[in-house]
Amino acid sequence: MSAVSRFEIVIVLMAVIVGLDLAARRLRLPRAAALILGGAGIALIPGTPELEIDPELVLVLFLPPLLMSSAWFTSWRDFRADLRIILQLAVGAVFFTTLVVGVVAHLVIPGLPWAACFALGAIVSPPDSVAAKAVLQKVALPHRIIVLLEGESLVNDASGLVLLRFAVAAALTGTFSVGDATISFFTVAIGGLLVGIVFAFVAMFVIKRIKEIDLAIAFTFLVAWISYIAAEKLHVSGVLATVACGMILGWKQHELFDAALRTRATAAWSVVVFVLESLVFILIGLSLRGVLHRLGGADALTAMAPATAAIIAAVILARFAWMYLGTYLPRMLSPKLDARDPAPPWTVPFVMSWAGLRGVVSLAAALSLPEDFAGRDMILAITFAVILVTVLIQGSTLAPLVRLLLRGSTTVPHHSRLSEAQARARVAEAQFTAIEQASRNDDGSHRHPRLFEQYTYRKRAAARYAEEAETLSTHRIDHFTTVLAAIEAGRHELLKMHRNDEIHDSVLQTIEEGLDLEEVNARRNL
Repeated sequence: MSAVSRFEIVIVLMAVIVGLDLAARRLRLPRAAALILGGAGIALIPGTPELEIDPELVLVLFLPPLLMSSAWFTSWRDFRADLRIILQLAVGAVFFTTLVVGVVAHLVIPGLPWAACFALGAIVSPPDSVAAKAVLQKVALPHRIIVLLEGESLVNDASGLVLLRFAVAAALTGTFSVGDATISFFTVAIGGLLVGIVFAFVAMFVIKRIKEIDLAIAFTFLVAWISYIAAEKLHVSGVLATVACGMILGWKQHELFDAALRTRATAAWSVVVFVLESLVFILIGLSLRGVLHRLGGADALTAMAPATAAIIAAVILARFAWMYLGTYLPRMLSPKLDARDPAPPWTVPFVMSWAGLRGVVSLAAALSLPEDFAGRDMILAITFAVILVTVLIQGSTLAPLVRLLLRGSTTVPHHSRLSEAQARARVAEAQFTAIEQASRNDDGSHRHPRLFEQYTYRKRAAARYAEEAETLSTHRIDHFTTVLAAIEAGRHELLKMHRNDEIHDSVLQTIEEGLDLEEVNARRNL
């Protein structure tokens, strides 16, 4: 296949993605599920060429920017506050699931060597960050649950990939040392974190000296790939390197970026992340043809169905078991922990267990197995089935499950913080103080009386809304709806002047940019 033909396929896939995304919104389906189903449907069309996915290219192309984006917007304070639980899930749950799946796989497929069984367990054990983000952003979950699930998905890929490396080495060499594996695990993890920290500070040093906005945005993408590739070249965790780099840059970007850079960078990253996430899910669906071809057709899949169902059940139930044990057992053993962080209701670990979706990392890991690896094709087929079931069934039912189990006043204990309305009141107070100091003359008059009056009103309005948010919510909606009507009237007059050739295009673009910013701000307050 020529390079032009491959590019044409990518263009066709993008068109399909747009159509499937629109259909998913209309049918109220998770976008990930619609894209996987669409990809699988295309793969089953007679004459569709078999798609050859390079696992190393998939990981290095898709994973770094998607991890960087997720880590960038992760709250470091929330992540640090729940680090015990996140590591308990990202490391403990991955190890436990690998063990359970390995044992079950050996029971239902006796001919599969132990090392291959544990390789399968390592492949399907980590919930996927891309799948989790794609589904969670459409589900109204309590904030702390989102922090825990997204924090877990940022770190657990590293655990799963390291365990897979051990399992493959054991299968090829016939030897395994727990001591050596433990030392290697911590070396890979700590080394990845150190590489990420170094690249974060290098990136901050460079970005401070880049004056062009487009160049700075391009450099943020470059940092995602460089931190990942450099860590992998040093034989440490590229996943943890990118996550550490992204979290540090996300924490510092409020001081590092000016308003124009932050606004344009956010817009650029959102488009790129949307495209990459969409391609990931549709490629998972398209890989179905390759799976069928390797196994010899649908009859082979039917013969494997009982074993595959048992392994899928093991994947799901192992997460439930670990989630409930990890939630309640430590608090039973430590009254201090229970007093500091009371146990949530049973519905919380249930929802978190059901949210364990698998995705592209598991597929790429299965494809990365050596061609002569025992049971490679079977492992690939089972991995595809696990991804399909978790994304399609669990992902599609997660929102109704949340509405059923976490409705009403169900909350998850966490640290108390100011509300958005209270924070806005504090910001308005600081702005008013700055205006008052800059505007006041020695005789008590103001150099900027209109500006002083405007910020006085803002301060009072913000303080009042912070105290009476629920009471004033209707008034606020009416206020900003009226603002949007005024903006629309101004936009209509601006376009009328342009169409009548009364103003130049440059004047249109300048005034339109101001109206756009006003509209974005107004809609954000609705």
